[in-house]
Amino acid sequence: QVQLVESGGGLVQAGESLRLSCAASGRTFIESVMAWFRQAPGKEREFVAGINGKNNTFLTESMKGRFSISRDSAKNTVYLQANSLKPEDAAVYSCATASRFADFVSPHAVAYDYWGQGTQVTVSS
Repeated sequence: QVQLVESGGGLVQAGESLRLSCAASGRTFIESVMAWFRQAPGKEREFVAGINGKNNTFLTESMKGRFSISRDSAKNTVYLQANSLKPEDAAVYSCATASRFADFVSPHAVAYDYWGQGTQVTVSS
């Protein structure tokens, strides 16, 4: 079974940056699709970025420019670089994996079968 643990969240001022980490264990990690989602209080969980087994990355138009995703296979870790943070970026950020797929990255949470506990990002204006 895949285990995911996020870290790197915290309190930052608007305009500052954070790098979030998702440490994974499990034999299927290297070839699995991984993604970051976020959820603010009272809001629906939304897709931030995804990466497939070939390290192709996928982001929605609203996330491009300030967010990027990368993978360090040797460390079994996926990163989310979040730059120029705004108050509206405040949320719990969670990583997830679709363990059955190596190439297709879905922006829908229902496609993912393993989730971490999340790391909180707070942005002060």
